[in-house]
Amino acid sequence: MGLRIHFVVDPHGWCCMGLIVFVWLYNVVIIPKIVLFPHYEEGHIPGILIIIFYGISIFCLVALLRASITDPGRLPENPKIPHGEREFWELCNKCNLMRPKRSHHCSRCGHCVRRMDHHCPWINNCVGEDNHWLFLQLCFYTELLTCYALMFSFCHYYYFLPLKKRNLDLFVIRHELAIMRLAAFMGIIMLVGITGLFYTQLIGIITDTTSIEKMSNCCEEISRPRKPWQQTFSEVFGTSWKILWFIPFRQRQPLRVPYHFANHV
Repeated sequence: MGLRIHFVVDPHGWCCMGLIVFVWLYNVVIIPKIVLFPHYEEGHIPGILIIIFYGISIFCLVALLRASITDPGRLPENPKIPHGEREFWELCNKCNLMRPKRSHHCSRCGHCVRRMDHHCPWINNCVGEDNHWLFLQLCFYTELLTCYALMFSFCHYYYFLPLKKRNLDLFVIRHELAIMRLAAFMGIIMLVGITGLFYTQLIGIITDTTSIEKMSNCCEEISRPRKPWQQTFSEVFGTSWKILWFIPFRQRQPLRVPYHFANHV
């Protein structure tokens, strides 16, 4: 989709991302098999709810894969520095290369990333200028999918009418209670973790500060927004069209923001 592929060789990151894919696959297979399709066949729920569930699942997976393999903003070895913006560049003391201010050197990946927010083991990649928007979409659709799955798990036992047809020959039906308990446990853990992460990400964009800048406390006015929230979100997502902020299939076009304004914090 017009984006440079970035693949990080990190066994720890592979394990973390594999765990995320397992939880996604577990819920995408179990919830429809035990809850959605049986209740749809007996007329308890409309088919549109199943379509919405799979739609959110696909958006979540696409955001995960693209955030993982998209170049987060790795700087080239010999970057072309505009003549009028040289004062807004600095020398990295780890790789001895010039980089724009607000860039950071990732010790795990071994290179500098433009406007790096943090290195995320769950996507096995850095979160930087070019894939931050995909990471936000991943947080949003993961939280949405988790809430959706937990809601149907709750309704299956406490709201929907009991199922009349149950094929006890199926493994998932015979062990339904244990399987649904595991799904609910993973869902609650995922919901708590992703809610906290998503909240900190939104606050960071609104205040126009990265996670690294917050931790290093390098900004004197770190808690005060410097730009309207619409502008900061538009810069992250590469468009002012808000409907496109939720589409992971598109190509991001960076908004041209002068370095002297983007780097002045």
